Order: sequence, then C-alpha cells, then structure tokens
Amino acid sequence: MSRELIYNAEIVNEHCRIRGYIVAEGSIIKEVSAGEPSKELMSACDTATDVDGATVIPGVIDDQVHFREPGLTHKAEIATEARAAVAGGVTSFMDMPNTKPPTVSLEALEAKYSRAAEVSPANYAFFIGATNDNLDTLKAVDYTRTPGVKLFLGSSTGNMLVDNKDTLKRIFTEVPALIAIHSEDEALIRRNREFYISRYGDNLPVTYHPLIRSNEACYKSTLRAVEMARRYGTRLHILHLSTAKELELLDACPLSEKRITSEVCVHHLWFTDDDYSRLGNLIKWNPAIKTWQDRGALREAVASGLVDIVATDHAPHLLSEKQGNCLTAASGGPLVQHSLQTMLELVDQKVFTIETVVDAMCHRPAELFHIDRRGYIRKGYYADLVVIDRGVPYTVRQENILSKCGWSPFEGYTFHNTIHRTYVNGVMVYDQGTVNPSPAGERLIFNN
Repeated sequence: MSRELIYNAEIVNEHCRIRGYIVAEGSIIKEVSAGEPSKELMSACDTATDVDGATVIPGVIDDQVHFREPGLTHKAEIATEARAAVAGGVTSFMDMPNTKPPTVSLEALEAKYSRAAEVSPANYAFFIGATNDNLDTLKAVDYTRTPGVKLFLGSSTGNMLVDNKDTLKRIFTEVPALIAIHSEDEALIRRNREFYISRYGDNLPVTYHPLIRSNEACYKSTLRAVEMARRYGTRLHILHLSTAKELELLDACPLSEKRITSEVCVHHLWFTDDDYSRLGNLIKWNPAIKTWQDRGALREAVASGLVDIVATDHAPHLLSEKQGNCLTAASGGPLVQHSLQTMLELVDQKVFTIETVVDAMCHRPAELFHIDRRGYIRKGYYADLVVIDRGVPYTVRQENILSKCGWSPFEGYTFHNTIHRTYVNGVMVYDQGTVNPSPAGERLIFNN
C-alpha cells in the first residue's frame, strides 16, 4: 500500500488554518500535523510532494447534480461530468433522479450505481425519486447506501411531480429517510404564466422568468413543506433556496439539532436578475435567479450558518437547447467545474471567509447527510483532498470546459484562484489541467 506525503501546505480545516503536512496511506489519511515532516517520515513515504504554500482543503461534496445518465446523454454523462467535478475540486456528488427513465425503482437506482463504479473518478451517490405511486419502493430502499428521496413540488421530467395530497402525507410520515425537495408552487407558476402571456403574448424574454417562477411561488411551496415536516417530524432538506423570504422559515440552531435543513446554489449567490440582460438564457434556472436583495440575504444566511450548505444544481443542456424565449429555452446549466472557484472569488471579494466556504461545501454536507468519513481532513478519514493555488488566475475558455455540453455561464471570466490538484480516495485524479479518468470514486455510505 503506497504512502503519500503532502507538505508545506496551508491546510484549511475545521475552522482554522495551519501550515503543515498530510500523510495518506492508500485511500486513508494517516496523519495531519502542523510544521515540517521529519526526514524519517519523508524517507518512509513513496511520494513526497512539496506544494509550496498552496492551500489544501477537504474535497467538496455537492449534494445536487444532474449528470443526465441514462437517457439524456447527448447533454452529459456520469463519466464526463464527474471529470468536470474533480477538475473543480468536487470529490463527491449526489445525482438527482429526473433522467429518462426516471430513477424511481430499485432497479434503476442500482443501474446508476453500477455505471458510476465503472466510470466515475469522483465518489458518487444517487437519490431515488418520488412519484404519486411508488411509496412501497421508497420504503424498501437501503438509506445507508442512498442519500434520500427527491421530491418535486414543481414540474419535472416524466411523472415525478408529486401533487397528490394523500401521497405527500404518506411520504412525509412513512418514508424513513431525508426528503429533499424542489420547492415551487406549480399552480401559481401556471397562473403567472397565463397572466403574462395574456398581457404580452407568448414570446416573452427571459426577464419574465423570475416573474413567472416568482418569489411567492417559492415561498408558498416551501411554507407548505415546512409546515408538513414540522407536523409529522419529517427530515426535510430544502434544495436551492432562491429568495430572502424563504429564510424566515429556517431555524437558527446548530446543524446537529435541525430536522429541516437547506441548501443554496452558487448561481443564486453570484448572479442577480440584472445579469439577464447580459447572459440571457445562459443563467435561466429553476428556481429563477432573483434580485440583489435576495442574493444579499442568501449570502448573509450562508455566512451566518442559517443556510447549511452550498451546492450547484449542475444541470447541463446543449447550447441549442438554451435558445428561444422565456417559455421555450431549457432551464439549467453546467456549474460543477467552477463552483469552488466561484466561492473562492467571493472570499477574495470579502463576502465569505475561506473557513466559511470549507464549512459550507465540505464539512456541513458530510454532517448533514451523515456521510461516512468524508468532508474533513482527519486521521482515519478518506483522503479526498484539493490543492488550490491562491492568487493564480484561471480564465474559463471553451477549450478547458470539461462538461460534455461544452459551455459555461462563466466563459471568458478570469477567476483569481486555480484548482491545482485533486485527490479522491488517495488517488490523484486531477493535476494541472489533466484528468486521470481512472474510476477512483467509491459509493458514499450514510451513517443513518
């Protein structure tokens, strides 16, 4: 079993920074220490890498991606998007079930796991999707090997919109797992759409998107879900919060005490509705990007810990599918390769500290989902590590975009931090622009 030493590193971990070194033996961290390694230790290691003061953090855990396999592989595949992930310092991902066919059976769920084992350089997990008629399946899942149930309260692929009140109650009361929700009120969205079409016609520009998928549509749906979760004691996780008003529904208490948790995505922390005029459909997501005021409130909530984690909702489409108007262009875009760089840019802008970024993207996802031995740089934990060159510029260009769709809303932007190297289970899967396609990733285990 090989032993690797990374030294002369600024290690950011567990709310502090130390200058020190890390020893990994095979897939496991064996030592984390401040200072310089001894000559005896260096000679005892198979590889000793001087990172020359670079920042080392735990691997990022992204709890919401859409890698499009099976059925939508013209846009993305597990292999291509996992490679983009490790290039961005994301060492573990949790994929959503709205594929074709949707992941709403045990057979479809395990087929995804088998595929990831063959091709993924990142660690992987897959949500199972809820429908109006698969409750028995949801109750049969092994939730030590699956992160939870994805519940769409707004329209989605296939038959995954759960709108039957009796079914919703039974899911909230009978499924022994975390329920992750896409929270937008479908009836209100439809009324908004009909209103704006009746007034302005059906060729609406993208600036109408946050008016149709409005703040009220988000708040109304989230309020209903939170009330149900509190009534029934459900373990509820609210995905991609996008409004200031929804924050009123969250509890300001330690993560370990929460039954209702939340996520915000990097695009809602970076863009505002002012950016539609510049980027158009490239930043069309569901839920929609909203106002400066909403963005500011979300940033404050991440900084304070009111919102628990930061993720991406990475959802690639072909550029051709992003054409059209507010009603016809696809919603979603690729973000997993640049999410950590985006957050580090906000560190440089004094919006967050780097300790907050590590907490929201590494530590807290591991704690929230009870992931076995990941999310921290600790002895006995898996060696999922990211080496970052702070202050080294990186310009997003078409030739360095690794998502299969081939574009990014950040194309042309120069970040001021570069992901130098990524390790997954002790294997170097990314190094200075080159991805090692070896399937080094492992199935995430959840200590529920």
